Amino acid sequence: MSVLQEHIKYISEEVLVRILSSFAGATGLRALVVDSEGQTQLPINQRDDCRFCRIVKSDPVGLNKCCGSYARAGVEAAKFGEPYIFRCHAGLIAFAAPIVIEGQAVGSIICGQVMMWEPEDFFWEEIAEMTAGLNIETAGLIAAAGEMEVISGHKVQAAADLLFVVANQIMQKGAQALQQNKENTYRQAQLSEIIRARKTLENKLQQVDGRIYGGYSLQREKELLGKIRLRDQDGAYRVLNRLVSEIMEKYISRPRLFKARILELLVVMSRAAIEVGADLDDLLNLNSQHMDEILRTDEVDAVCSRIFQVLDGLMERVCAPHNNLIVVDAATRYIRSNFSKNLTLDNIARAVFISPYYLSHIFKEQLGATVIDYLTRVRIEEAKKLLRRKGLSIVNVAERIGYRDSGYFSRVFKKNEGVTPSTFKKQLI
Repeated sequence: MSVLQEHIKYISEEVLVRILSSFAGATGLRALVVDSEGQTQLPINQRDDCRFCRIVKSDPVGLNKCCGSYARAGVEAAKFGEPYIFRCHAGLIAFAAPIVIEGQAVGSIICGQVMMWEPEDFFWEEIAEMTAGLNIETAGLIAAAGEMEVISGHKVQAAADLLFVVANQIMQKGAQALQQNKENTYRQAQLSEIIRARKTLENKLQQVDGRIYGGYSLQREKELLGKIRLRDQDGAYRVLNRLVSEIMEKYISRPRLFKARILELLVVMSRAAIEVGADLDDLLNLNSQHMDEILRTDEVDAVCSRIFQVLDGLMERVCAPHNNLIVVDAATRYIRSNFSKNLTLDNIARAVFISPYYLSHIFKEQLGATVIDYLTRVRIEEAKKLLRRKGLSIVNVAERIGYRDSGYFSRVFKKNEGVTPSTFKKQLI
């Protein structure tokens, strides 16, 4: 199966065909999806082709040349990252919207064929020459070309741009669905591995003292909530994997209790997300959908998949840009209130309930400076205020803004202000 076919599999073919049919109805232009070899990937009825194309494709050589034209157009469209208008091997105009998945050109949406100008005598001669090697009746082909409507260049460009947008949206949804399927498969494999490992451990413990270790870990639940509060997405997934395996092991034979335990977990996870800025109404709407699906099914795999989708939604919301602004604002306020203390990236991150790595990332993203750069700037600005006061030595100023080494303070001050604290103080006199 080609990459394109794999993605189309995760998009409803019925929906895709309906979109292309609606495009054809709105523009009067036909469109089809082809792979990198120019082969059609959806069940397109040949009768939907114009009479000109049906005549050309009636010859196997002509059909093969059509695929070649489509393949070359797809390559050119992907090369420039935009719709590519071209003249097909039989002499008419068509255009290709590239389909690029994970950086790889896997096909295109082809639209056409059309006429863009009123034909003159030499045009009919060109068509005869370009199709001379085909076992078709030239007179009938020329007559079919004459039946075609002439489309303006502006309309062709507008249709090409529209198709380009459609292609991108379709393939983006396919990529997301495929990635979700891969993640679900990976998580299920992890759950199975964890359960097998726990069974092995339990059997060994049972052999030693006759006791079976198992059950649901509240400590593990606290660990998961901590990961959500810290916006540690990978860590949250790992803990949730182990937690779900424990719940599954204990309640697998009691599906109603299993679902109740998963629903309880959904609620406490959501509370943790709300604590770090997720919108309550938004989560209520999200959770109601997931709860309905969980209550509707008795399949363990489907319930497990659903709780991971919940975590996906929660992490997406707590890591959203507006939440990043909230966290950065909290961090800057904490720094301004505590700059005289021995602050580090770690203890600033702990104060705002986020991992040091993530705080560093969003701080740089939102303010264009590192956390330590911001702390230094706050300290230097406060130092400049203190240096204006009489009776305070350089050592006193350094200590008041959090520097225990006045020599280091002087070097930092000069690096930021271009002069030493002593020179700055003298310039104020």
